[in-house]
Amino acid sequence: MIKHIVMWRLNDSAYGKSKSENALELKNKLLAMKGKVSGLINIEVGFDFSNEKDSCDVVLYSEFESKQSLNEYQKHPDHEEIKRWLSEVRYERRVVDYEI
Repeated sequence: MIKHIVMWRLNDSAYGKSKSENALELKNKLLAMKGKVSGLINIEVGFDFSNEKDSCDVVLYSEFESKQSLNEYQKHPDHEEIKRWLSEVRYERRVVDYEI
């Protein structure tokens, strides 16, 4: 099993929307990936409430059957669109992929 975790820090505004509005839109876009990629087992999106200086705003936690499934997710047209959209919304991204 592959675990794919991504954290973003978002701009205060983008596309005429606030950070919180874009965070919710990001969540909806990511959760819409469920059922579109073979091997995507689980997907969760959460928002930080601690507001600490080192916090990220949004986290994605997902599980895949294999590295191949993760690669298919990365190349999926809907995921590519999310990445393009995020280029205006986020200013920092951190990712960890690991196998268990």
